Amino acid sequence: MITYEGIDFKKQIDYNGNNNMRKDIQAKLKGKPELLSISQVAEIFNIHPDTLRNWGKEGILVPLRAGKRGDRKYRPQDIQAIVDKMGSKLTLPQLEQFLWKSADILRGKIDSSDYKKYIFGLLFYKRISDVWDEEYKRVMEEYKDETIARADYNHRFQVPQDCRWSAIEEQAENIGPKLNGIFDKLTNTNSPKLDKIFDDLDFAHKDKFPNETTQRLINHFSQYNFGDTYINSDLLGDAYEYLIKQFAADAGKKGGEFYTPREVERVIIQILNPHKKDHIYDPTVGSGGFLLEAYHHLKEKEGEKVARTLYLYGQEINIGTFAIAKINMFLHGLDAADIQRGDTLANPQFLNPNGTLKTFDICVANPPYSISDWESEMFKERYGRLEGYELPPKSNADYAFVLHIIKSMNSNGRAGIVLPHGVLFRGGAEGRIREQILKHDLIEAVIALPSKLFYGTGIPAAILIFNKNKPEGHKNRVFIIDAEKDFSEDKNQNSLRVQDIQKIVKAYDNYKDVEGYARVVDLKEIKENEYNLNVRRYIENSDKEEDIDVSSVHKELIALEKERGEIDKKVVGYLKDLGYGND
Repeated sequence: MITYEGIDFKKQIDYNGNNNMRKDIQAKLKGKPELLSISQVAEIFNIHPDTLRNWGKEGILVPLRAGKRGDRKYRPQDIQAIVDKMGSKLTLPQLEQFLWKSADILRGKIDSSDYKKYIFGLLFYKRISDVWDEEYKRVMEEYKDETIARADYNHRFQVPQDCRWSAIEEQAENIGPKLNGIFDKLTNTNSPKLDKIFDDLDFAHKDKFPNETTQRLINHFSQYNFGDTYINSDLLGDAYEYLIKQFAADAGKKGGEFYTPREVERVIIQILNPHKKDHIYDPTVGSGGFLLEAYHHLKEKEGEKVARTLYLYGQEINIGTFAIAKINMFLHGLDAADIQRGDTLANPQFLNPNGTLKTFDICVANPPYSISDWESEMFKERYGRLEGYELPPKSNADYAFVLHIIKSMNSNGRAGIVLPHGVLFRGGAEGRIREQILKHDLIEAVIALPSKLFYGTGIPAAILIFNKNKPEGHKNRVFIIDAEKDFSEDKNQNSLRVQDIQKIVKAYDNYKDVEGYARVVDLKEIKENEYNLNVRRYIENSDKEEDIDVSSVHKELIALEKERGEIDKKVVGYLKDLGYGND
């Protein structure tokens, strides 16, 4: 054992010159002595002391041994070895915690439903700036040529010199206007790729963003390098998804406008089962969860190379949510995903050269429920979405989204749509549209979901699966699943468990009756029910009634009757004592 005596524990080391070290680690090391104990190092790097001991056994670290007990003492070179091993990288929980803390800086200053877009915008800006620096450094090391290193073709995004993150770090005053100017320049330099991404951000609003608040945000994001070397796209994408979910929960009712629970998306994607080179379309794309779920599903099954053959399309009416979806795709490395902004019902963006609607292999959607203010006249006049169907009522757009999706399915197209239960049984124009869809034999399955799965509403929803090319055994039939009772009950919101998802998908794949849960229903029976698809009409899923022992109940009744007779006698006696007689 090597021992080291006479150590000057007061000598301090300046780590600030280490560009490869995370800035939060630098801050923790500031003012620390040259030699650190194992507990100090474990705390600085947020790892268990046993990890450091194991790295010592593996020869990754060779700390000094000091004193009679041979205690481990870590020198600057040992700290650098740890940085090389893991110090420059963040774990997913660390990244999630860091990003959520950025929201704390804005909490109370602007509405919680709004500050998500500012956090997302800054995160994306930091990411593309750090990636540009990384790309520049890599090319310079290889070619030693400034012109080549700055050339557009060597960069995923173009970040001019005065738009780098370092430029905003050095800004002491008027940070908000400076940020706005940077966003404008980034948009113009990367048009059309970054069009509208930063349009809904205004850091120059002094009441919402006083200089010191913006400075705190900049300082917060400056702690970490968000380049690919430090945070890969999968990790950053997962953290971004976590942040979207947290913001949805924090925003309450408004959270449902941009976030669909991933478990619900998983059910639909596993049922539709995307394949290589499929074209997948979400007309109400929100934050892009359905498209990402399709990508992750195929990646898990057949690998990333196959998953990247998917063609992903989405449209979103809300500009802030549109930006979230675009950033979500970029952070996951899905730059080719085509996300457009606009009102899908009034002005769909995905058109063929001849002006007709594009069609897709798979359509998915969780449209806004029962909106009463929609462009029914424009919907009526354009793109042939009413061919064979009645116009949905002006007071409710649920079936307008359904008809748009039906028109957007190709001849072999399939679709999964999340809708309120009312679409299953409401009458009037909606009832007639439902009848027309069923007569066209387009509905393959109806899946009733538990209540309280979605942010902002406690009402239960249903999944409708459509298929323009049903297998022979599915024709003129609808498979109905009642999954209302299978969920994890939480305080504010319920959720589907892994076993609940598997149960639904397995039942769908088997396409067989399951007592009290699933049933294949012939269209003839549905016609007899006046084309009503209310799940309760076809599946009895009530709790099993308790068996009643009639003999025991009869004996109890006799005993109660006898007891009542005795009580009546006592009451009559009390009345006599009070002088009321026998009247």
